[in-house]
Amino acid sequence: MGILTANLFITLDGVYQAPGGPEEDRGGGFEFGGWQAAYFDDETAEAIGMAIDRMDALLLGRKTYDIFANFWPQQKDHIGQTFNALPKFVVSQTLKQPEWEGTTAMSDLSGLAELKERFDDIHMFGSGHLIRSLLEADLLDRLHLFLYPLTFGSGKRLFSDGTGVPAAFRFAQPPMAFPKGAVLLSYERAGAPVTGITIGQD
Repeated sequence: MGILTANLFITLDGVYQAPGGPEEDRGGGFEFGGWQAAYFDDETAEAIGMAIDRMDALLLGRKTYDIFANFWPQQKDHIGQTFNALPKFVVSQTLKQPEWEGTTAMSDLSGLAELKERFDDIHMFGSGHLIRSLLEADLLDRLHLFLYPLTFGSGKRLFSDGTGVPAAFRFAQPPMAFPKGAVLLSYERAGAPVTGITIGQD
């Protein structure tokens, strides 16, 4: 059975919107796009590149798919060549005929078990709404959070008010700190939260 890993660039207040550029996603009037570059360094690039090199399939939500499909087919660097060659899957109820070569549209999550049988290392990037759905269905194996030392007070958040499910997590690998202040936190599910205990109580 393969592993499904979500990679998400996220701020201290949980915002994942438009890390890559000012015009990437202005939904909701978001004015802070392009916030990742100021904290990008060789070590962060290496960690992201290692994740990309391991994967043998790419899973995306519709919004992130549209961003990727408008950008990566024109890129000829190593990452572009990798993304363009990989089998790609997009979860969408409206997209029927994806134009990015090698992409298959999935109307729901019912085919995810079959994907895990076919591929060893499936990765996601962005796709916060889809990540929440996968966590709610307990279908996400690992969550790689690239945490950046920023707060915006607005923007699309991984867990906004009233979203999320009770869940505990454990480290899937030791945390990694990068020179310009970002941190990679890699988690996997660890059952239900342990609550109702007072600190110091035996």
